[in-house]
Amino acid sequence: MRLSRKSGAKSVGKTAASIIVLAAITFTAPAYAQTGSSQNSEAAPTAEDAKNFVAETEKKMFDYSVDASRVYWINSTYITDDTDALAAKVGAEGTTMAVQAAIDAAKYKDVQGLDPVTKRKLDKLRGGIVLPAPTTEGAATELNTIATKLNSAYGKGKGTLNGKEINGSDIEAAMGTNRNPEELSEMWESWHTNVGAPMKDDYARMVEIANEGAEELGFADVGAMWRSGYDMPADEFAELTDKLWAQVKPLYDEVHCYTRGKLNEKYGDEVQATTGPIRADLLGNMWAQEWGNIYDIVAPEGAGDIGFDTTQLLTSKGYDATKMVKAGEGFFSSLGFEPLPDTFWKRSLFTKPADREVVCHASAWDIDNVDDIRIKMCIKVNGDDFVTIHHELGHNYYQRAYNKQSYLHLDGANDGFHEAIGDMVALSITPEYLVQVGLLDASKVPSADKDIGLLLRQAMDKVAFLPFGLLVDKWRWQVFSGDIQPAEYTKAWHDLKLEYQGITPPVERPADAFDPGAKYHIPGNTPYSRYFLARILQFQFYKAACETAGWTGPLHRCSFYGNKEVGAKLNKMLEMGASKPWPDALEAFTGTREMDGSAMISYFEPLMDWLKEENKGKSCGW
Repeated sequence: MRLSRKSGAKSVGKTAASIIVLAAITFTAPAYAQTGSSQNSEAAPTAEDAKNFVAETEKKMFDYSVDASRVYWINSTYITDDTDALAAKVGAEGTTMAVQAAIDAAKYKDVQGLDPVTKRKLDKLRGGIVLPAPTTEGAATELNTIATKLNSAYGKGKGTLNGKEINGSDIEAAMGTNRNPEELSEMWESWHTNVGAPMKDDYARMVEIANEGAEELGFADVGAMWRSGYDMPADEFAELTDKLWAQVKPLYDEVHCYTRGKLNEKYGDEVQATTGPIRADLLGNMWAQEWGNIYDIVAPEGAGDIGFDTTQLLTSKGYDATKMVKAGEGFFSSLGFEPLPDTFWKRSLFTKPADREVVCHASAWDIDNVDDIRIKMCIKVNGDDFVTIHHELGHNYYQRAYNKQSYLHLDGANDGFHEAIGDMVALSITPEYLVQVGLLDASKVPSADKDIGLLLRQAMDKVAFLPFGLLVDKWRWQVFSGDIQPAEYTKAWHDLKLEYQGITPPVERPADAFDPGAKYHIPGNTPYSRYFLARILQFQFYKAACETAGWTGPLHRCSFYGNKEVGAKLNKMLEMGASKPWPDALEAFTGTREMDGSAMISYFEPLMDWLKEENKGKSCGW
C-alpha cells in the first residue's frame, strides 16, 4: 500500500502501511536474528547475496503491505477500540520488519560489485527509518517510549485564551481569526510554554539514542541519514536547499515588507514596528508558517474580490461529492489518462457516514500496489474541497502509473515529488479551467486587474511558507550533529526564525523553554524538507506543463486541461516511480535535471512588480 495524505503545511499527516515500513517510522523495535538473506555466517557477503536479500525483503514487504493497508483503511473508516488495536498490532509488525531490514541492509553497504539498482535499494532500506534504535539492550524500548510520550504530549497539549484552557485545534483556529494583540500573545505564549517546555529533556535523550542507531547503520548522525535519501551526498543536499532558497528569497522579502507595513497600519507602532522583524503571533498562524488567514488585513483595495466564488458555482450547478470527484477524474482523462477503476468508486469514502467515526483528513490510498486506489475524504461542496480532490487524485494517478515497478520503487522520485504532483494539478484550477468544464461563464472570467489580489492571497501561503519549510530541518540537522546543544535549543530555533523568516516571538523566551516542541513535526519526528521541495517543484512542474501546452499568457492563468502531449510527458515521469534517481524523473517531464525556483518567480512575477512599487521608500529587510 502507498497512502499519501494531503501534506500542505496546514495539515501534514503521516503515511501508513508500507510507508511505515519504508520511510516514516517514528517508533523502533528490538533487532532480531538476521533472516531473509543468503549471507553465510562465516563467508563474507557477496554482490549476489545482496541482490537476493533485496529480492526476498521486497517480497516480504509487499505481502505485508497489502494486509496492513486493509487494516489501516478499516481503522480510518471505522474507528473503534478493536480497529485501533488491529492497527497498532500491524504497525508494530511493520516497524520490526523495517528495523531488521535496515540492520541487514547495512551489512551489505561496503560489498564490492553491487549493481546500481541493488545499491539504491539497500540505501533506501538502510536510510528509511526516521528514528533508528541502536542494538544496545534496552535502547529500542527506551526510544520507543520517549517517542510515544512526545507524540502523546503534543496531542494532549493545551494553551489558554483569556485565562481559560483551549485545546490544540481550537487554539490554531483562533490564531487565524483573532485580531486582538493581547489575546494573540497569550495564546502564542501559553501554547509554546505548556506544550514545548516539558518535552525538552526527553527530546535531548531521544537525539542521543537515535544518533547511536544512525551510526550503527553507517551514518554520521540522524540528520545525515535523512539527507541521504536524495540521490546525492548529504552535504550536497543541504547546499541544494540553500540554492533554491536563494532563488525565491527576493520574492519572500517583498511579501514580508508589504505584510509588515499592513500590520503596522492595522495595529500601530506599539504592536508592530514599521521596520525589523514581524511579531510572530500577528500572522494568523501559531508558527507563522502560512499567512493566508490575515489576507483581510493585507488585501489591496478593490482587488480582493476576484469576481467569482467557486463554492457558489458548484452549488448552482448542482454538484455533490461524487460529481466533484468525477470532475477531478475528468481533468486527468482530458490529459489521456485511463479512467479510474470501478473499485475506486465502490470503495472510496467521499462523505462522512452518519453511523460511525472516521478520519476525515483527506488522503489518497493504494491498497494493493496495483490498481485498488481510493481517496478518503468527508467532502463538502465548496471550493476548498474541489481543489483538494484534484490534489488527492494527483497522488492516485501517480500511484497507478508506477504500479509495475518493484516494491521499493513504488514511490515518488523523492519525497517532494508526490506532494508536488497534486499541488501542480491544484494550481491548474484557473478561471479558464472552470470555463472549460462548464462551471464558469466565459463572460465572468475575472479581468487582469483582479490578478494581484488572487496572486497575493496565494503568496500569503505558498511564498510565506518557504523559509519555515527550510528552517525546521535546518534546526534538527544541527541538533543531530551536535552543533546545537540542549541548552541552546530554543535560542537557536528563534535565531533561525529571525534569520530566515524575519519573525520574532511576541515575548521574551526563557532559556529552559523548548519552543520547537510546540510544532507537531518536532515531537512527531516527521522530516520536513519534503514540504519545502514540494513548494518549489509544483511550480517547476506547472511551468513545464504550460510550456508543453504552448501557453503564451501569464503563467498563473495557464490551463493545460485537455492537452494530451502534457499527459504523455507527465505519465512518462510518473511511471518511473522511484526506480531512477530523481534528476532522471525530473528531466523526463521538465527537460532539466536541476530543481529550480525560477518557475515560482515567473508565476508570481506580476505580484513581484506590484509589491516593489508598493514597498518603494520603505526600509525592507530586518
